[in-house]
Amino acid sequence: MGRPINMVVAQSGGPSCVINSTLRGIVEAARESSEVRTIYGGHHGIEGVLKEELIDLSAQSPEEIALLRFTPAAGSIGTCRYKLKSWQNEDFDRVMDVFKAHDIGYFLYIGGNDSMDTANKVAKLGQERGLDLIGVGVPKTIDNDVGDSEFKLIDHTPGYGSCAKYWMHMVQNCNEENAGSSPADPVLVMQAMGRKIGFIPAAARLADPDREMPLQIYLAERKVTLEQVADNVNDQLKRDGRVMLVVSEGLDVGDLGEVKDSFGHTSFGASQLTVAQLIVNYLNSKGLATKGAARCNVSGTDQRNSIGYASVVDLDEAYEVGVKALQLAAAGESGFMSTILRKPSSTYGVTYDKVPLPDVANSERTFPDKWISADGLDVSDEFVAYCKPLVGDSMVSLPMEHGRQRLARLKPIFAEQKLGKYVPQADRSKAPV
Repeated sequence: MGRPINMVVAQSGGPSCVINSTLRGIVEAARESSEVRTIYGGHHGIEGVLKEELIDLSAQSPEEIALLRFTPAAGSIGTCRYKLKSWQNEDFDRVMDVFKAHDIGYFLYIGGNDSMDTANKVAKLGQERGLDLIGVGVPKTIDNDVGDSEFKLIDHTPGYGSCAKYWMHMVQNCNEENAGSSPADPVLVMQAMGRKIGFIPAAARLADPDREMPLQIYLAERKVTLEQVADNVNDQLKRDGRVMLVVSEGLDVGDLGEVKDSFGHTSFGASQLTVAQLIVNYLNSKGLATKGAARCNVSGTDQRNSIGYASVVDLDEAYEVGVKALQLAAAGESGFMSTILRKPSSTYGVTYDKVPLPDVANSERTFPDKWISADGLDVSDEFVAYCKPLVGDSMVSLPMEHGRQRLARLKPIFAEQKLGKYVPQADRSKAPV
């Protein structure tokens, strides 16, 4: 580009344990780059760009930036669920105006499927309008559903390994509880995130790779009736006297009074009823093959923000994929997403590369059918071999201060606003019929 110019990095969609590790990688690499002048963070994603709320990340202390590794979720610069759709011409115009006003030449967007679509649209629009703009996507999603089912575009997404590790430990601990309290509470139903895809509930198998626990795993990919669930539960109760179920939040077992978010996805945490509670209610009303009752654990956003369960492997890879994204931007490689590819070796290792944004924008990986058992209640050893390296072999060591976690605390230093106030178009307009 000929001279150092400014950069905006923003986050979108649900957060994760490691999203800030990616942010850290981008910021620290940008500080070392001669191509980048000032680094801004879009406050609450693309909404912050539209509102011209740009956090000055260059003005933050290196110590606070380093602490982003140990700071979960997206509280540092914020995230959003705002998608730029084709009819929102005013929003696209506003993004370009903000970028021009602040001499923005690099736009890096951290997120999942929908975020890659936004990064792709912004990059293309900048080029069409003669703006010297480089747009790069940076992968993030605990669902592991970005990319292709052949794992050629991306092997796994940052955030998934930590969520998988959370469920590995969750099931281990719940098994101790269930084994001890089974005379009164023989059935425990645990609900995992995963609207359509089973990577998160499947990770429960990591807790018991030798299949010694009375564990049943229900993925959203395998439709099942409540009657079938009850039969499966009672069969296991007759054999083992207790049973644990890990169920996908998107398992279709009846009406939940679903609530949709602005992306059009079901927000199960905001819906009227959970899958786990519906199953527990049915089991208790129909009766169990042993004495006692069924109960449920419904994990919420803790499965994506419990930094104590974060995978060290995931934290490291999230950082490096952020560094790779900055390197792509600095090299002028617009229209790509940085990616993680597994090396073809018996020893786990990865490389960091790039894939075209159009190939991953709005992509939706499916859980391989071959990884699901014939009875639909388990996953294969091949899946365990795929997933196990992602959780690592150690626990993260967190910095502490007076007995509490020491989290990054960025100062609220914002770029001076140069344009008039703006209300995002979708917040004041309805989509055309």
